[in-house]
Amino acid sequence: MNERISTFSGLKALSPLAVFLLLYVGFSLSTGDFYAVPISVAFLISCLYAVLILRHRPWEERFALLTEGARRPGLLMMVWIFVLAGAFTGAAKAIGAIDAMVNLSLALLPQSLVMGGLFLASCLISVCVGTSVGTIAALTPIAVSLAGQTGQSVPLWVAIAVGGAYFGDNLSFISDTTIVATRSQGCRMGDKFRKNIWIASPAALITLALYLIMGARQTSVPPPGEVDYLLVVPYFFVLLTALLGMNVTAVLALGAGLAGLLGIATGCLDMQAWMNAMSGGILGMGELIIVTLLAGGLIEIIRETGGIRYLIQVLTRRINGCKGAECCIAALVVLTDFCTANNTIAILTVGPLAKEISTRYHVDPRRSASILDTFSCFAQGIIPYGAQLLIASGLAGITPLSIIPYLYYPFILGIVALINIFLHYEEIFHRHAASVHAGSMHP
Repeated sequence: MNERISTFSGLKALSPLAVFLLLYVGFSLSTGDFYAVPISVAFLISCLYAVLILRHRPWEERFALLTEGARRPGLLMMVWIFVLAGAFTGAAKAIGAIDAMVNLSLALLPQSLVMGGLFLASCLISVCVGTSVGTIAALTPIAVSLAGQTGQSVPLWVAIAVGGAYFGDNLSFISDTTIVATRSQGCRMGDKFRKNIWIASPAALITLALYLIMGARQTSVPPPGEVDYLLVVPYFFVLLTALLGMNVTAVLALGAGLAGLLGIATGCLDMQAWMNAMSGGILGMGELIIVTLLAGGLIEIIRETGGIRYLIQVLTRRINGCKGAECCIAALVVLTDFCTANNTIAILTVGPLAKEISTRYHVDPRRSASILDTFSCFAQGIIPYGAQLLIASGLAGITPLSIIPYLYYPFILGIVALINIFLHYEEIFHRHAASVHAGSMHP
């Protein structure tokens, strides 16, 4: 980590990521067509380019690096989640559980509150389960059906579920990012939560208000169909077991099984139709799984060739004061997340250096842990090749890039977090509250 990397070597190490962004994001934006370049092809070309610039290494070793990145345990666990999410979604759709859940939502909530209700549900579930991916896997099919019922944009409704999922990813006590951030900075989770809530809560309230305003302007939609309460059981089972803390893979596997058994018991489908439905759901996640493996390989080459170390080297070159140190920590975790496409890995990578910076420039460890977690979630929320947007787009049948413009919560979270760095407004509030209390004690 202490070995200095030249500017040429550092930029060369990062160039595969630039090639991907140019191909996928740049070309799509220039043509105005998010489907112009398939994301799998963009990643494949970027991986081949990365292999080509790995000079002085045998071809076998170059592709071994790609394989090493693709088989990382965390990444392979994501693949299992994608497979099980596809199986559950296929089975639930086959028996009509998704339509029944949508009809129930529309029947219980006034039309103007449906958007806000979906966002709040996503926030609550993600806080309880501690995983944004599990929340997105459960709620995206409902969001897609709600979009169809209201006649509005599918990416908009999917973004509502995805945005709320980052709320819990950032705040939950059992979230990987919370655990890693607090351990790396040497503070308690409760203390970090009390700092973090001053950033996440205003961002969530602003976003909720925005959805309520949008919902109030919504044109009328057809009344919901008759609710079949028996068919919503698989979704309530999945949500309840997730809230109780069951592992997301077990939740999705049991949900797929329950949906199938319920379908057979009610005559909605037979054993063969159940298996075909799960197979269709799994196959529908095929490109998503391929993209995940390609992204893992690309990121491994960037890491191995020093791209992440170069970013750290450049950003820590000039730090001036406490606020400058906090901005540096934020920039480090954001750019590292761009290069790793995993907010937990980004925090693990930057955490030790953030601890050193916070000690040297007298940054409260609770604040540095909050900054690491918050800005990693912000970064993860705006990259089209992160696991969250990949699984949401795979389940919705849209491109990840089409969701990003509607991800209001991550963008608002980033803005609020940046304002907090410069103003430390929660400390101003506490000082004011203390002075008021002291004044009331001594009239």
